[in-house]
Amino acid sequence: MKTTAIVLFILTYVLLLSLPKHRAKIAMATATIFVVLGILPFSKVFTTVDWNVILMIAGTMGLVSLFIDSKMPSLLADFIIAKTPNMKWAIVSLSLFAGIISAFVDNVATVLMVAPVALTICKKLKISPVPSIISIAVASNLQGAATLVGDTTSILLGGHLDMNFFDFFVYHGKPSLFFIVQIGAIASTMMLLWLFRKEKQPVTSIERTVVSDFFPTVLLILMIILLITASFIPNTPKTINGIICVVLFVIGIVRALLVKKDNQTVVNAIKEIDYVTLLLLSGLFIVVGGITEVGVIEDIAALFVKIAGDNLFVVYTLIVWFSVLVSAFIDNIIYTATMLPVIGGIGALIGGDPTVLYFGLIIGATLGGNLTPIGASANIAGIGILTKQGYEVKTKDFTSIGVPFTLIAVTTGYILTWFIFA
Repeated sequence: MKTTAIVLFILTYVLLLSLPKHRAKIAMATATIFVVLGILPFSKVFTTVDWNVILMIAGTMGLVSLFIDSKMPSLLADFIIAKTPNMKWAIVSLSLFAGIISAFVDNVATVLMVAPVALTICKKLKISPVPSIISIAVASNLQGAATLVGDTTSILLGGHLDMNFFDFFVYHGKPSLFFIVQIGAIASTMMLLWLFRKEKQPVTSIERTVVSDFFPTVLLILMIILLITASFIPNTPKTINGIICVVLFVIGIVRALLVKKDNQTVVNAIKEIDYVTLLLLSGLFIVVGGITEVGVIEDIAALFVKIAGDNLFVVYTLIVWFSVLVSAFIDNIIYTATMLPVIGGIGALIGGDPTVLYFGLIIGATLGGNLTPIGASANIAGIGILTKQGYEVKTKDFTSIGVPFTLIAVTTGYILTWFIFA
């Protein structure tokens, strides 16, 4: 059974990378095979899917549709156009803007909020939005590790180590993940400036867009506040972030129906939910849950512990770079959830403070997703947006930005974490 699962898993990811237009079908087909063959018991299918992520994506997509309809993204695009001299700085500015938001909001939600701004700018300049959206996605993934509420992996770490929001800034009296990530962001931003050095199309100021409704913007700001607040409340449901996003979306469409009497806006918002992306993620959760069920991830973890022995530096190095490699192909949420207790066991065996190992795991797992277009939910969401706009994103289009960005960011975080916490 384990061999069958491994073969199906490898085949699935080869197909996902080579047939980008059919990713949802491939993921759902493999998920179905896993259940039919009994690799993942049918009784565990529902709990294997991360409904918090699914609900968050669905609710945020709907909210963002209302946000776009209000013309606020267009106004932000006008503002950025007015403040940047050329397209290179516009792309970098948007990625930095996305990074700031992503430190406090889920990566996927960030991409869904910022991508419309990039799309609007690119449409006005009549250029491809593909590089901009990819840059926004990878920057969002990077900053997701900065705070407790920035990414699901951070939420998992915080729960495992009983960390609060401020522990991500200072932990055990030392600069924590937030500052490590910011230095990594500076280094990776320099890389983006170099990658887009030839994008010198002038960006000219135009007449400012008039926002028709500020209520969707208020809802998005409220979402940020509620997501942060929820992180401080103990014993909340596992789907609390998703519930917040869906409830705010429902408030938005109810207001549009009852107050504004705008049925078309509601129809557009429901249509804009990317059901293909939701199916892709659901399928991937089941597939990875299947290989976890048969013990593949645990076997690999045990193998590198056996190789490293009790050498902390070797163990740390293996954890970081193995996590980068695995997260390039496996959703980092399930991988992180699986590896956290494994890291605890490793720490107990080799002795000392295991913080450096835990932080190494988060850095590798969170940033490693930027290596491939299917390595992180934010990447999948960004590519889904481009696909709906009629743009085909090839794997090489993504990796040309994602690979150098990832290597710079991970290397910086790898070095800093070791010197601060080892």
